[in-house]
Formats: sequence, C-alpha cells, structure tokens
Amino acid sequence: SSGETPLPNVMETAFYFEQAGIGLSKDEYYHIFLALKKLISAQPIQTCRFWGKILGLEMNYVIAEVQFQEGVEEEETEEEEEVPDEREQGMGEVEDEDEEKEKEDEPPKSTYKPPPVIPKEENGTGANKYIYFVCNEPGKPWVKLPPVTPAQIVCARKIKKFFTGRLDAPVVSFPPFPGNEANYLRAQIARISAGTHVCPIGFYQFEEKEDVDEEGGGGRDTCEENPDFQPLSVAEMVESLSTWVHYVPSILKQGRCVWINPSQKSEEEEEAGEEEEEKDEEPDELQQEIGPPLLTPLSEDEGIQNIPAWTAQPSTDLIPQYAVAILQSNRWPGAYAFASGMKFNNIYFGWGHKYSPENHTPALPEPVEKEYPDGPEIAEAADPTVEEELAFKATKEKERGEHGLRSERCPSVQLR
Repeated sequence: SSGETPLPNVMETAFYFEQAGIGLSKDEYYHIFLALKKLISAQPIQTCRFWGKILGLEMNYVIAEVQFQEGVEEEETEEEEEVPDEREQGMGEVEDEDEEKEKEDEPPKSTYKPPPVIPKEENGTGANKYIYFVCNEPGKPWVKLPPVTPAQIVCARKIKKFFTGRLDAPVVSFPPFPGNEANYLRAQIARISAGTHVCPIGFYQFEEKEDVDEEGGGGRDTCEENPDFQPLSVAEMVESLSTWVHYVPSILKQGRCVWINPSQKSEEEEEAGEEEEEKDEEPDELQQEIGPPLLTPLSEDEGIQNIPAWTAQPSTDLIPQYAVAILQSNRWPGAYAFASGMKFNNIYFGWGHKYSPENHTPALPEPVEKEYPDGPEIAEAADPTVEEELAFKATKEKERGEHGLRSERCPSVQLR
C-alpha cells in the first residue's frame, strides 16, 4: 500500500450521493477535498474519510475521520486524576497536637463512596478507534477532537443541545455534561458512527486468525475486507435490510464498546483490602453487558415506535439498471449510505441529534433524601405561651385545693 494515497475520492462519493439528491454543492465538496488534502500533508495520516457535516447555530462543523500511521503515539495530558492527591498531602502536614483537638470537634465524615470511574477505551480501539479533525469551513484550520470517555457518552444520551460551532463553548445541561462542546461533538460523532455506519453484507469478514486470549471473544471484535466479495444487485440491496450490516461495534450502556468491570482491582489492591471488600462487594455483583455482535444485519435493528429504523430505496425508478441503492437512517436523520457494485460509503449531514417521536423532556433531579426519620418521638415540641402556662398553673392549684378538702372531710367521717 506504499503507492496508495490516504486522500479519499470525495468527488466520487459526492457523485453517487448526488444521484439521490443528498449532499452539498459541487463547489463546497471541492473545497472540502482540498481541505482534506491540506490536512493529510500536515499530519501523519494513514487513512482519511470525509465523515460528514454537523450543523451549528453560528457555524457548522466539517468532519474528517482519520487513522494515524502505526507507531505515531498520541501525547495525552491526564491532569484530572492527580488533583485529589495533592489536597490529601496538604492535609497530612498538620501538626499532631492540632490534629487531636480537631478530631474532637470534627463532624462525622460521610461514608459515601462515589462509583468507580469507567476508564476510556485506548486510542485505536472501540469508540476511540478513529481520530476526528473538524473545521468550521473548508480552508480554516483543522482542530483535533479529544478522545471520548464513557461518562461523556452516557451523559450525551440524556441531553439534547444544539451545537454553536465554537469548540470551547460550554454545554449547559442537566445532567451536567463532563466537558465542553468539543467533547459533546466527539460523543455525538461516536454515537452516530456506532449506530449508522453500515456496509453491504459480505464486504467485510471476521479476521481468520482467532486470538483466544482477547476479551472480545477472539477475533470477533475486528473485521477485514473480504477479497472474494460478490456484490448484490441494487434491487436486492433495496428489497431487504438483511443485505446491509453494521461494521462499527455498538456502544454499550456503560459508554464503551467492550465492557469492563469497574470494581475489579489489581492483585496488589485485592490482597491489601480483602477483609473490608468482602462485605461490600457481594450484594452488587455487576452484570456484564453484551451488545449485538459486529456485522449484525440491519433487519435486527429496533424500530422507533411504528417507524422502521431504516428506509432503503433506489436512487431512481426511471432508469433502474443504472440506479444506486440508497439507505437512510430514521433513528439518526441525516445519516445515509449508498451501495453500487463494489463501492459503498456512509455520510452524515444534520444537527447531530437522534430522532425522538415525543419532545425531548430533560431528566428531573432525583427527590431530595430525608436526613432522619421524621416522627413524634423526634419532633421537638413547641414551648407553651404565657397564657397556657398560667391556665395550667390555675388548674393544678384548683385540683390541689379539691384534694385538700377531701382529706379534711375523711377524718371527721371516721370520728362519727
């Protein structure tokens, strides 16, 4: 593949989609073509693809999906994890005498343990298989999006925000989104790719060599091009959805493509805290999530209420012998695929939102928990007023007076 260029033939893809009336103007496509050429000359790119265009309120995003050449490691800054440790070290430097006094006055400490953070998938795997570059319009500088974390995907599924077109814009939402617009854009790209990137059946096959050691079931989480691919006719591609398959793994509820057990610890940690852990971990044994396997046909995709997940049709009914098969996603409006002979491609033009039959209703905050059981044995009684106290005193004195009279009468009765 030394002679191959990573530059995709954008104009050819545009030609096929144009037959179904999908896409941009020829000029804009050509500008994107040149912008991708510029990106490839500046970065160590192995493969490149025009992913599509996400619309924003102020500016739009033109998106390129790339893979770097092997051996090019990404530099990553992981500052977030180190912050809590510094605070703890600072706390530990207090003198012993002060500590003892403080312990007496300290309020009780919370025993709440936050759920463990789900680690992100390594670059080049799962939801982080590809690297994405975006620019607001062709010719402007390309910006690399950060890798996506499970927390961002999980939260992106619960919110619905329009993009502004500024990567540093904050995402104000409930539940609060962990990141800014660049992270939200990256999460939506991951979700759209996982849901809508499809190819004709037989184009990809599972890799021959099956590594049994791998967690993903050995070779079943990666696929390669099938050299013996026999394309189906356009009529067959349009007739049944089982002629199309997903070639991008689906994202689990956890926010990753490959499930990970967050409570599983390294061997050293396990030995250190075995006694304490035993009590805590038994009740909530986590159930491993399993998604649909790779190369699952679209006929198994769930519909949306009474709408099918996909609509397949030929690009023209008038000249069927030269038509191309066009597939459109109803779950992610704006996601399309075409197939014609040996060629197929996927593209997205839209606002980056999933279709929902009813309006988007944000999640409500959870009900506030009570601090203690409320009841008469705990409730503080209100102090009596002065009038109530005087009335109480008067009744007591009256009772005492009556009691005295009775005791005076009794001895006289006995004397008689």
